[in-house]
Amino acid sequence: MLPYINTPFDYLGSKIGAGGDELKLVFSFLLSYPLAGLLKRIPDTKPVQKNLFIIGVGLFYLVGLFDLWDGLRTILISSAGAYAIAKFLRGSPFMPWIGFVFLMGHMSINHIARQRANDPRSVDVTGAQMVLVMKLSAFCWNVADGVLPEDQLSDFQKDRRLVELPSLLDYAGYVFFFPSLMIGPAFDFAEYKRWLDTTMFEVGPAVDPAKKPPTRRKRKIPRSGTPAMLKMVTGLIWVGLFVKLSAWFDVSVLTSPEYMEYGFLRRLLILHLVGVTARLKYYGVWTLTEGACILSGLGFNGVDPKTGKVSWDRLVNIRPWGVETAQNTRAYLENWNINTNKWLRNYVYLRVTPRGKKPGFRASLATFTTSAFWHGFYPGYYMSFVLASLIQTVAKNLRRYLRPFFLDPKTQNPLPHKKYYDFLSWLTTQLAFSFATAPFLILSFSGSVQLWARVYFYGIIGTLASMAFFASPAKLYLKKQIEARAAKAGVELKSTPAITPTDRKPGVGDRGELPRTVSTDSISSSREPLLGLSQDPQRELDEAISEIKAEMEARKRKGSHVEASAPKKSS
Repeated sequence: MLPYINTPFDYLGSKIGAGGDELKLVFSFLLSYPLAGLLKRIPDTKPVQKNLFIIGVGLFYLVGLFDLWDGLRTILISSAGAYAIAKFLRGSPFMPWIGFVFLMGHMSINHIARQRANDPRSVDVTGAQMVLVMKLSAFCWNVADGVLPEDQLSDFQKDRRLVELPSLLDYAGYVFFFPSLMIGPAFDFAEYKRWLDTTMFEVGPAVDPAKKPPTRRKRKIPRSGTPAMLKMVTGLIWVGLFVKLSAWFDVSVLTSPEYMEYGFLRRLLILHLVGVTARLKYYGVWTLTEGACILSGLGFNGVDPKTGKVSWDRLVNIRPWGVETAQNTRAYLENWNINTNKWLRNYVYLRVTPRGKKPGFRASLATFTTSAFWHGFYPGYYMSFVLASLIQTVAKNLRRYLRPFFLDPKTQNPLPHKKYYDFLSWLTTQLAFSFATAPFLILSFSGSVQLWARVYFYGIIGTLASMAFFASPAKLYLKKQIEARAAKAGVELKSTPAITPTDRKPGVGDRGELPRTVSTDSISSSREPLLGLSQDPQRELDEAISEIKAEMEARKRKGSHVEASAPKKSS
């Protein structure tokens, strides 16, 4: 570590009530901007120099700035182990699973060590390792896809597959990519390679040559200074708000004696503001790191063929407005930790599903377990995950059986009184997640139960009461009323398949064209879990029971067949 590097951060931290390591982390994000600007100015024809520059800065962050020698060792063990597994077990169908178990197991050891140290204000390597697990487990799958015939791959797999194992230098650059080293965002090696050789910036023939994005000095990377600076300023605003509000709404206030001096409604407001304040920190740091990635060019995500406008949202990881204005659980979770959602979907949920079959209970269970273990082992994490999964079920039923009464059955346009439904949906969603995510902040079991008791377990009672309501004849009554409204309007109700993000054409948004957006409404019925939380736990539980019964019957028939075909002994 550089001599006296801690002195200014500790001094400033004592003045504003922040930890020195926390300030160093923000400083590293800001330092990434001028360094990313230098990185972009390395000639496109010199990828070796780019890799060396990235590795050098990454090492400086780990050991020069944070003195994380143990952290460097951890990253080297994970990255070397994953590369060795991918190389020497490349032809084995078990290779990506072995790599996944190795990476998750190694990270779990560090999670436990961090939990025992119990110092939330210190910077350790677990944040960087969580990002690395996403990157390297995806890397193992991409290598495994590289040896399979194309007719066995999805469009996404074809786009990310690695037919050849990358060089150690390219791989090290991928591991130590400094703008996203400490907390993300994560991305696949194929994306890094396209950025490195600049093929990422080749626009398609649909784009008018006159509308190609401007570059400097014959570089292929378009100018990205303005969108990067906007992200930096926005991120600093979020961080500033967090520092200001955390003095009043720190998580410790929820378990303090003073909290019970307020009335119930005031306690609800404080609980919600504590959650908002905690989210501000993530809004800030994720926006700052995304901006540095944009400045380096890696955030490039295509060009609109009509307007020539460049999209820089490849690595967006958070949409604060979407979270804070969410009117349902899916919208809330879709806008939070977006790249983790992508990783869980593409490299867990869809990978545990046999080819040719639809994902079911086992895929959701594997995704839930992975997401929980990936976060760590604090009891509060699991309390939040289980309750949030139940809230998902309630939200699905409310949207399915109450929302239609606020829409015109013929045109599906909002009726005048839908604004009241929207407001109540927003309020319910925000209060439900304020309650459900509190243990995620408190971490301990006893502290979480204490807080829940202080607000009379409203989230649990409301969730169970809603589940009981929709398990009663009331659900059938609402369904008949919806059908009656539709029949009166002359509309025949029929179920239509939901549009999912996988419906878009392969490669769109990755190489020269903007991706087509999908509205929240159009994917509201998708069953893919978000952050590991099932969208329809009841349905998947029913499927699990059916699968178990079918397997037991199959084994019973097989046993009967074997018994019948066995030769009988003569007396």
